[in-house]
Amino acid sequence: MKSSHLVFTALAAVCAPSCAQWINYPSKGLPRTPDGKPNLSAPAPRTTDGKPDFSGIWMPPSGYVFSIATGMKPEDIPFQPWAEALYKARRENLSIDDPVGHCIMAGVPRADAVPYPFKIINSPGEMTILYEAVHGFRQIFLDGRPLPKDPQPTWMGYSVGHWEGDTLAVETTGFNDKGWLDNDGRPSTDALHVTERFRRKDVGHMDIEITIDDSKAYTKPWKVTEAFRLLPDTELLEYVCNENNKDLGHLVGK
Repeated sequence: MKSSHLVFTALAAVCAPSCAQWINYPSKGLPRTPDGKPNLSAPAPRTTDGKPDFSGIWMPPSGYVFSIATGMKPEDIPFQPWAEALYKARRENLSIDDPVGHCIMAGVPRADAVPYPFKIINSPGEMTILYEAVHGFRQIFLDGRPLPKDPQPTWMGYSVGHWEGDTLAVETTGFNDKGWLDNDGRPSTDALHVTERFRRKDVGHMDIEITIDDSKAYTKPWKVTEAFRLLPDTELLEYVCNENNKDLGHLVGK
């Protein structure tokens, strides 16, 4: 139904709320102003154990899907020489080999930046994220289990979380060596270790601080922070990347 990354920004501009399902059907439990509108500046909700509840449908900020280093200087990205050369080659080649352009899941942390909404579901011992883009999902286990020692490499990795006060710190490892960090083609390898720190500032706003630690591709860990906004009173759309996929005809690299 939707094509992928070459049109992400344009579609994001019109998909909230015009591309939504159940528009204006009230989200359960959302605080409201006297006129019935969602009160997005109300205090962040909490679960029965007193921890912040991240449940809801969230929209990523624009720009980061093209360059996860948005706002950073080029010299601030601590590339290994081979990784910088590959990144430059992908830029010169107009990202023709981008996995997302071929309907592969975005991976982590790129999935945080794809400008389609995602839905967080909090449940005891687990947080689930449903991504509208490419119909992806993640399970983040909060039950104390460790990261797997010998994982089957995957696109989305394996995620476990723990609390640091009101911040949920999520560690993800176990990636294959095929993922891209963004549309521009910053590479990652099977050594990638991503730490996301989720902070719900109030009902309508959430930050995720992302630490990228990949010793094979970068000389040291580096960070970005993305700000998300809640989309109230709506639901996710079905996304079938291979149906009417218009990306392939535009992948015109050398």
